[in-house]
Parts: sequence; structure tokens; C-alpha cells
Amino acid sequence: MATQPIDRLSSLLERFSVRAHLFHTGPLCGVTTYAAKPGRGFLHVLRQGEMVVTHRASTGLRKRIHVCEPSLLFYPRPLAHQFHNAPDDGADFACATLDFEGGHTHPLVRALPPLVLLPLSHVEGLAPALALLFAETDRVQCGQRLLADRLFEVVLLQMLRWLLDHPEDGGVPVGMLTGLADPPLSRALVAMHDHPGQPWSLDTLAQEAGMSRTAFAARFKSVVGATPGDYLANWRMSLTQTGLRQGKAVKLLASELGYANASALSRVFAQRMGVSPRQWLAQSCEER
Repeated sequence: MATQPIDRLSSLLERFSVRAHLFHTGPLCGVTTYAAKPGRGFLHVLRQGEMVVTHRASTGLRKRIHVCEPSLLFYPRPLAHQFHNAPDDGADFACATLDFEGGHTHPLVRALPPLVLLPLSHVEGLAPALALLFAETDRVQCGQRLLADRLFEVVLLQMLRWLLDHPEDGGVPVGMLTGLADPPLSRALVAMHDHPGQPWSLDTLAQEAGMSRTAFAARFKSVVGATPGDYLANWRMSLTQTGLRQGKAVKLLASELGYANASALSRVFAQRMGVSPRQWLAQSCEER
């Protein structure tokens, strides 16, 4: 019997939000610099034309990339880059900043490559969202900026769907997204994402995946790069960080995430993060 499809992204993005903010539409001429800012990424849509993108050598990316067709350029992490466009035929863009809740601790920020460069023609179903986006940016209407921001988020979601279906083509490193791209493992991962407070064991997670205990453990480590137990603990720590930023008490978070009490959660948090929840929150506030 065929298994029912599952939603691999909703619970992730509901717990760890990403907000887009349109800041440019139209042509760009000459050299345009985009500076790195903590917690901020960029999503650029090259509507028409071509350009050269450059990066500093320290970024680890190619120093010079020639983009010669309509494309998405997605920078999930703070990374300075420059666009070079000829003054007489400047390429046409729509550009948005992306604010990831929790900055570098956001699961997507950790799981994605530093740059996703993707021709628009590769992403099935992207055309209607882009048509709406460009219709909004081409003329001034009530609520234009708000609607354009939401449409950019739709474009981001469609790109993430594509990456889950084509992780190797998108250059996705071993981690959460490669696990979500694996049909059996994705069921165990989504179960952990949806119900982090459940007393998950290797046996129950293997059952979710429809695999034997031994095969599941080996495949999970190979595809995700961590043991199921470590992944679950890290997921709970990420949720704890989000909860702390939202002002939730450690006692409440412990109950939600399957720990016996606040002391148990605080002990695990200190072991994995190197500081207590209270110290981590103070440091996080100072960094904002």
C-alpha cells in the first residue's frame, strides 16, 4: 500500500519563521554592494538580463560568477556580495532581505549552502508567484509592499520545496534537508519536528520510517550526519532557544519538550550550549 505524502516544511517554518522585506525593484547599473548583517539573508530575483556576481575570497564561494539567464540568488547567511551590471543594459531585479528568527541558530540557516543559484525555469510552479510579485512591483497599489513581502516568502517556500526534491543539484550539504529529502527518514524527522516532547526512542523512530532499528540508525547517520538521539536533542535545544527568546519559562519549556523538570532541561542545555539557559538568553540579548 502506498504511503501518504507528508508536509516536510510547515512545522519547521511555523516554529522558526523567516520574514521577507522587499527593498528594490527595477534595473541595477554599475556595481551594487550588499553588506553582511547578522541574522539577515538575501533573496534576489533576476527578472531579465545578465550580470556578474563577485564574492570575497574569504567566503569560500567562487570569486566571480556570470549569471546569464533569469535566476534566483539566495543567500541564507550573512555574506557580502556585489552585482556588476553594464550601465547601458542593466539587468532587471526584485530584491528582498530575509530575517531568520534566531539568526545563525535557525535550522534552515545551518542546513543550507551559503548560496543557492537557481535558474527560474528549473522550479516548477514558480511562474505564477513571480507573475504576481512583478505585477505588484511594477505599479503602486494599496498594500503593495506588504503583499510583495508575502509573495517573496511564497517564492522562498517554492524554492525550498525544489531543494528537498533536488538536494544534490542545489548543493545541499549533509544535514536536516538531506534527511527531509529521503522519503523514509523524512517521516521520522517530521515526527520529531511535530512532536518534540514525545519520548522518542530508536525503535519508535524506526517504526515511523518503516525500517528496522539497525537499518534506520545506519541510514540516519549517513544521510543526516548525526545519530537520531543527537538530532532530537539538538532540535529540542533549538526550540528551547526560540522559547527563551519569546519569554517562556524553562519549566514550561521542559514540559513541552519532554524533560522531567526545569533542572533536567537546564542540565542538558548547559552540556550542549556551554552555558545555562539564563546566561544564553543574556548573551543573545546583548548580540541584538
